[in-house]
Amino acid sequence: MNDHFRLDEDAAAGVAELVLNRPERMNTMTPEFFVALREAVRALDDAGATRALVVRAEGPLFSAGMSLDVFGSGAPVLDTSTARRRLGFHGALRRLMDCLDALDAARFPVVCAVQGACLGGALDLAAACDLRVCTADAFFAVQEIHVGMAADLGVLQRLQRQLPQGLARELAYTGDRLPAERALACGFVNAVLPDAGALAAHARALAGRIAQRSPLAVAASKLALNHARDHGTAESMAQMALLQSAVFDVDEMGRAIAGWKRKAPAAFEPLGPRPDGE
Repeated sequence: MNDHFRLDEDAAAGVAELVLNRPERMNTMTPEFFVALREAVRALDDAGATRALVVRAEGPLFSAGMSLDVFGSGAPVLDTSTARRRLGFHGALRRLMDCLDALDAARFPVVCAVQGACLGGALDLAAACDLRVCTADAFFAVQEIHVGMAADLGVLQRLQRQLPQGLARELAYTGDRLPAERALACGFVNAVLPDAGALAAHARALAGRIAQRSPLAVAASKLALNHARDHGTAESMAQMALLQSAVFDVDEMGRAIAGWKRKAPAAFEPLGPRPDGE
């Protein structure tokens, strides 16, 4: 258990929901939030039953990002007055980055559903997910620039692959808001819904459609897409040949084809536990 979110699992559908549930605090985050997020996502991945994850929030906004109290806490890790302190800071920051990398490394796709504001560290989180959907009143901002720091949990690295370069840089340098309709127009979000209820329903339906596909094929597709995002075409094609040789399964395809012909979901076995997660 943690104080930042709850985890709901629909075992029959293979869909899990990670719900930020501190609306009275604008769903603000602390370093402990990111650690708990990493452990929750890795536990789902290790168990191998989850086929899609929805990340959403309660309340009028998704999240105002990292709580400003964190920066005024006087925590030793924030002391960069000496070389040793700076080395410690570097290590702690790398561990926080790793927390969001868990979303990328999970075998299942992650759908982020955003209503209202998605600021600072919350945008780092949204950018680390596979897909994003939002409400019409949603907006995104690289909030860190407003408090005199560069965003450092991955949004600067991910956003320029998800948005036109000029727009990503404008957001990073100014902290201006990216409203829902422009986010849709430039492909950062996949859909804009009228309100939070419609958003949650759409995100669940999207995750549900993913969960109906072969989890083996979905996991392989995610691996291939992530590799191609970070490498050149020739190297990615070579990786794809090796990957397909490892996961090609005629029986899995037979189930998928049979379900497709009868216009009904096929019955697939879950991926099962990771060998190192047992």
